[in-house]
Amino acid sequence: MNAPFQSPEPSQSGKPGLSLLIAAPRGFCAGVDRAIDIVERALDKYGAPVYVRHEIVHNKYVVDALREKGAIFVEELDEVPDGVPVVFSAHGVPKSVPAEADRRQLLYVDATCPLVSKVHRQAERQIEKDRHIVFIGHAGHPEVVGTMGQVEAGQMTLVETVEDVAALPFGADDKLAYLTQTTLSVDDTAEIIAALEARYPEIAGPKAEDICYATSNRQAAVKRIAPGSDLVLVIGATNSSNSLRLVEVAERLGTKAKLIQRADDIDPAWLEGVGTIGLTAGASAPELLVREVVEKLGEWREVQENTIAAAEENMVFKLPRQLMD
Repeated sequence: MNAPFQSPEPSQSGKPGLSLLIAAPRGFCAGVDRAIDIVERALDKYGAPVYVRHEIVHNKYVVDALREKGAIFVEELDEVPDGVPVVFSAHGVPKSVPAEADRRQLLYVDATCPLVSKVHRQAERQIEKDRHIVFIGHAGHPEVVGTMGQVEAGQMTLVETVEDVAALPFGADDKLAYLTQTTLSVDDTAEIIAALEARYPEIAGPKAEDICYATSNRQAAVKRIAPGSDLVLVIGATNSSNSLRLVEVAERLGTKAKLIQRADDIDPAWLEGVGTIGLTAGASAPELLVREVVEKLGEWREVQENTIAAAEENMVFKLPRQLMD
């Protein structure tokens, strides 16, 4: 159990003290590490340019760094010229995308996170069992688009809230299954699943939770740092689902939280009356950005760093065979 922290006393520099509670785990997950490695290895193997359909991960710093190395990011496959390699992002793509790549004889590498691919396989198995799938996720998110694109139109229905469950048109005799996006709020998803199971007692669910280990662990870590913090800073992109969920977790515990992309986003006024800051990073944010924030806070305050661990992570995913030689 962690001892309570007190804000450090002002140093000889005259700066007021700041206790910084840094969440662990934070930042890159195994799926993000793998996806970035895939783009870098593709550049090494095939040479620039390598096209990437959608941002490889939702982080501007990462995308810009890969762009400088020769990656070209596009939203749709029709923006990729013939004869160049293309990488599919970690979020996954509908089946129609690799099918079109095959039709055009494009060389493609699939960087879909293996945990997302697992959900895709589950969707196929449920359809084989003649079940309609209720998919819990956020409309328009690329992972949701990719997962819903694994089945035929009309075989999967998206729900985002408990209220959506109440509005579902299915009867008690309908064969149903549910699956979830991997980057959702653990608590919200549990409530939605409970509502589904209450309304449809025979609904089939996955044997193991679809929300990925990294999402769950990062939310658990925020639950450890938020109660003792006056402010929680979450490093992540505005289109990063798992980062947005970290902000929500802190706010639900009654702690003010801010989503930032870089240290320069911090407004010094946020520190007024603040003695303790919690700091974490979404699964697409590199550790370099965490250290950047610590250094920026150090310009204004005498910072005392304290790491608060909720879990240990040692997950590693294999690379595609075509990049292993």
